[in-house]
Amino acid sequence: MTNRFIAYAGAALLLQGLAACSDAKKAGNETTAPTATPSQPAENAAEIADRKLVVAFGDSLYAGYGVLPQQSFPARLEQALAARGVAASVRNAGVSGDTTAAGLRRLAFTLDGLDRKPDLVMVNLGGNDMLRGIDPAETRANLTAICAELQRRGIPILLTGMIAAPNMGRDYAEAFNAIYGDLAKRYDAALYPFFLDGVVTDRALMLPDRVHPNPKGINAIVEKVTPLVAEALEP
Repeated sequence: MTNRFIAYAGAALLLQGLAACSDAKKAGNETTAPTATPSQPAENAAEIADRKLVVAFGDSLYAGYGVLPQQSFPARLEQALAARGVAASVRNAGVSGDTTAAGLRRLAFTLDGLDRKPDLVMVNLGGNDMLRGIDPAETRANLTAICAELQRRGIPILLTGMIAAPNMGRDYAEAFNAIYGDLAKRYDAALYPFFLDGVVTDRALMLPDRVHPNPKGINAIVEKVTPLVAEALEP
């Protein structure tokens, strides 16, 4: 996976990008971890009760940094699932700037704030750890704790992974990049190895910061991830 990422030359800009999210958090995200909120208004209680509940738990890439709420990954994923005939509510539990440690701290609060147990929790954390040069062992420990808690609660997991930027060095990349695949095997989680696969290198799919996908980029990601989510939601 390390060699594969060398092709993502533009991904080195992650060192200026996702890190900036920590300084550009929205006011509601700075001090209080939000409960997961619906990506779209509910039609009525009966319809919601019949839907699968998916929680997108992550950082700015889930939160929808730089785009309108209805253009965010969770909102577009919900629409894409509906187009496939999968009735699901996708809750946006993304917080810009979150590290794996911050995510772990708010996990129980987020889950306990839901009206019922999710049918699937998607996890996208670790990019900000990499940007800050946090020891991959710490990132692994935090993500392990998150997966263990979800498993303890009987909640299926889908990991959307990140890959270390090339200028983090080979040793760092090898330790960091192995985390998501290892955890997917350990916790029987579905895995999409690199959230920005095929998008980060295309300027037409990225915001001017060259780090976060624009609406077109989000749509491209959703197109790839939706089949995996639909499969994970099958009985």
